[in-house]
Amino acid sequence: MADLKSLLLRAPARTLSVAESLTCGRLQAKIGAISGASGFFAGGITAYTLDQKVRHLGVDREKAASVNCVSAGIAEQMARGAVAMFGSDFSAATTGYAEPAPGLGISEAYAFWAVAWTLPGGGCGVRSGRIDCPGAGRLEVQQQVADAAYAQILLIIAERRSGEPAR
Repeated sequence: MADLKSLLLRAPARTLSVAESLTCGRLQAKIGAISGASGFFAGGITAYTLDQKVRHLGVDREKAASVNCVSAGIAEQMARGAVAMFGSDFSAATTGYAEPAPGLGISEAYAFWAVAWTLPGGGCGVRSGRIDCPGAGRLEVQQQVADAAYAQILLIIAERRSGEPAR
C-alpha cells in the first residue's frame, strides 16, 4: 500500500484534517511527523469536552450527551465537522474511553474512529469502526487507537483515490 504522503499528493492533490478526543493529538503528531506533511495536512483539533465538540465540530449536543460523546455516530459527526472546519478533502476522528469508567458501566477501554471524505457535488461520505483495548493502560490505549485510525485513513484514502482518474 502507498504511504499517506503519496496518496494525498498524487494528482489531483488532496488534503487531510483530524478531530481528536481520546487520542489527544497523537494522530496529529503521527501525521505531522511525515516529511512534507505541510503539503497535505490542513490541521487538527483536540476537542475533549462536549462543549468543544459542539462549538468547533458541530456535534449534536443531545445525541452526544446521551452517549457521553462516545459512539460511532459521534466520531462520524466529528470527522464531518473537521472536513467543514478545515475545508479538507478527508478527515479522521477519534473518541472513546482510554481507561475503564466503572461509574458509567465501562469495564474495558474502547474507542471509535471515523474517516470522512468530501463527495462530488457536496456532502460527505463516512466510514467508522470500533477498537477494543482490553487490559491496556491509558497511554497504550491512546496509541493503539491513533495507530488504528491511521491505518484506516490509509486504507480509505487508497480506496477512494483508486476510483479517481490520475491527471
